[in-house]
Amino acid sequence: MTPSARRWSCCQLGAREHYAVPRALQINGLLDQFITDLWLPLTGRFHPGLASARINAPNIPALTFELKASLASANGWTLIGRRNKLFQQQAVAQLRRSHRQFSNGNHTVFAYSYAAERIFKFARERGWRTVLGQIDPGPAEERIVAGLHETSAIEHKHWEPAPDEYWDSWRTECALADQILVNSDWSREALLGEGVPAEKIRVIPLAYEAAAGSRSFQRHYPRVFNAGRRLRVLFLGQINLRKGVSQLLEAIKLLSGENVEFWFVGPMQVRIPEDLRSHPQVRWLGVARRVDVDSYYKDADVFILPSLSDGFGLTQLEAQSWKLPVIASLRCGAVVRDGVNGMILEEVSGQAIAAVLLGFLRAPEILRAMSTDSGLDDRFSLKTLGSSLRDLN
Repeated sequence: MTPSARRWSCCQLGAREHYAVPRALQINGLLDQFITDLWLPLTGRFHPGLASARINAPNIPALTFELKASLASANGWTLIGRRNKLFQQQAVAQLRRSHRQFSNGNHTVFAYSYAAERIFKFARERGWRTVLGQIDPGPAEERIVAGLHETSAIEHKHWEPAPDEYWDSWRTECALADQILVNSDWSREALLGEGVPAEKIRVIPLAYEAAAGSRSFQRHYPRVFNAGRRLRVLFLGQINLRKGVSQLLEAIKLLSGENVEFWFVGPMQVRIPEDLRSHPQVRWLGVARRVDVDSYYKDADVFILPSLSDGFGLTQLEAQSWKLPVIASLRCGAVVRDGVNGMILEEVSGQAIAAVLLGFLRAPEILRAMSTDSGLDDRFSLKTLGSSLRDLN
């Protein structure tokens, strides 16, 4: 049986990556069924690219669970654990209903990390191939965040490490997986450090489809940045220590008085000191609706993601799709070509960030050239993702 003859059941809790994996499988003729928790138009838990696919989503039980959790003010790791277990229970029930049509060896079950253990046990009992989508760098990332939590002068809101059973379950998932897909070399390195066999791990970047109008969008930079037209630096995502916000705030202090302003878009997960909360060069814009996000990409001059650990920063692709140069760290996925469509920070520090921004501030033509070379290439297309999944050994 050749790999291309396999049919896939894709199990996904939530709307991660805009459903890129099931969509890639669908356009390559590989998707047998998509099992998810909610599938409702007009809610963000739906995608027209899967309109013709076989979808199994227990909407009422999932909505009931979320309503009860909300009424009980449930949160944190307990809620995450309960939600993951419920989804796996429902996914296994659906696989059990459909399993008779699959012969041993001709079926693949895909599930994302932390909600795959029970699904993979069921699949392995039937001789199916199991593929784990690892969403982050795992325990290595938690250790990084724990260190930041202990040492940073910026206070993080409500952070707590995952319980031991969370990581025990993850290690079982890794053992049950025939293959583990990670989205970056950093995630691969982190999993190797946890003892995951190298032969199981495959690096496949995320896929992203550009918004309508982005291809024809023309970005314009002034001849010089001045008090009337400052350099606009966009940070979009979770505002927390892991994303390098502490170092970015240090860069803001170093650039006080310069013709540069910083836009922060996203949920606030740290307590910002008052001098920075009211800083004249900083705009705290809060959580943006999905329909408003593109306007920030279009209006900014440069996007920054100084992350200390990310499985893959999808916002890099969003920014690049709007021809927006990106400043990124080495631990958020290989998108930036250093000096071509952005800059890579060899170290994440306030000084390093400030130095890059000063270079752009003094020479806007650099950003103009980088914007010309920005955009999405075939590495990040659904077609390439589907081909990579098809060609797994």
